[in-house]
Amino acid sequence: MSRLILLNKPYGVLCQFTDEAGRATLKDCVAVPGVYAAGRLDTDSEGLLLLTDDGPLQHRIADPRHKLPKTYLVQVEGEADEAALAQLRAGLDLGDFRTRPCAAKSVAEPDWLWPRDPPVRFRKSVPTSWLEIVLREGKNRQVRRMTAKVGLPTLRLIRVAIGPWRLDGLAPGQWREVAVDTLPPAKGAVPRQRAGGAGKMPPASMTKRRPGRTP
Repeated sequence: MSRLILLNKPYGVLCQFTDEAGRATLKDCVAVPGVYAAGRLDTDSEGLLLLTDDGPLQHRIADPRHKLPKTYLVQVEGEADEAALAQLRAGLDLGDFRTRPCAAKSVAEPDWLWPRDPPVRFRKSVPTSWLEIVLREGKNRQVRRMTAKVGLPTLRLIRVAIGPWRLDGLAPGQWREVAVDTLPPAKGAVPRQRAGGAGKMPPASMTKRRPGRTP
């Protein structure tokens, strides 16, 4: 049976299993042979990363043509007004490409959020705020480039969901495995989590964890 692992990738961990320079990699978090990341997450970003040993499933999760929504919480420098949010939603010309329309809204700082190590550097004279952005594409450093374009530089970026799969309950460096019944159809619908459903923790018998590590 195909394996699907949900990992909370810590800040500073490379989205690969080896590194000649000795930097932290996925192997430091998930000591499971034969699995590979379905998609990527920048070294300086945190949050949900999916790993699987099933090539077709990996492709369907990662390929933007299947339009799986990816949800991000973004701490930005400055306060987002409706004009900035409208620009994000409508799509932005970033020079080398134009972003597709997306969902974007202001949200309160999450009360469940873990502290980042190293801490985010703030300017005391400039306020910060939080956004929720949902994309159905994934160009290189896209969220950071989008917020910078509307005058709101990204300070912290956390992916909290990919399609129906959510980060819920995982500390940095922890992971859980969920059951996969079937591969998603070609149009991008995805398999359901048998382990409690999207947004819920699976039963303890189906959860595999590693102790959280310092990101």
